[in-house]
Amino acid sequence: MSAPIRLLLADDHPVVRAGLRAVLATEADLEVVAEADTAERAVALAERERIDVVLMDLQFGRGMHGAAATAAITARPDGPVVLVLTTYDTDADILAAVEAGATGYLLKDAPPEELAAAVRAAAAGRSALASAVAHRLIDRVRTPGTALSRRETEVLQLVADGLSNQQIGQRLHLSHATVKTHLVHVYGKLGVDSRTAAVAAARTRGLIRR
Repeated sequence: MSAPIRLLLADDHPVVRAGLRAVLATEADLEVVAEADTAERAVALAERERIDVVLMDLQFGRGMHGAAATAAITARPDGPVVLVLTTYDTDADILAAVEAGATGYLLKDAPPEELAAAVRAAAAGRSALASAVAHRLIDRVRTPGTALSRRETEVLQLVADGLSNQQIGQRLHLSHATVKTHLVHVYGKLGVDSRTAAVAAARTRGLIRR
């Protein structure tokens, strides 16, 4: 019998980690060997321990974002693969995770058998996407002219969070003019003419978090 797939659970909620551990413990070929309550700790454990697959949340209560941790982990040639497991299915989150190098993207309401299958697929180097996520990516490919870029979704998410153009520029290291240009493109793609309308339209379409 081959060695079990070694897993690292990265999530800031202890109850979620306990639930995942209980579900995965029923699978003989899967073994949870480490847990992290911050993205920074996940990166450190992935470097120090022998891990095959990291189950990575995207939003942590503080510090590094899950996408940034994913990029740090997958940048190592001998690092483990990362399977994102989150409650968010917006374009902004999906694009950030995929571009960071995530092998898969599942939602936390996935049934146990789907989670186990996704872990095995990730460990074998295959993509594992929730159906809703796959449909979003397919739609982006089919309608590239109207799909927001990752940077545009980042800017719009920060608008929704209440930041001014100047604050957005500081957060993303962009000039004020560049932020305005991104918003002009967003307005054109969404068919709106204001920040408020853009946020409302993007939330309705599931492009940014509510």
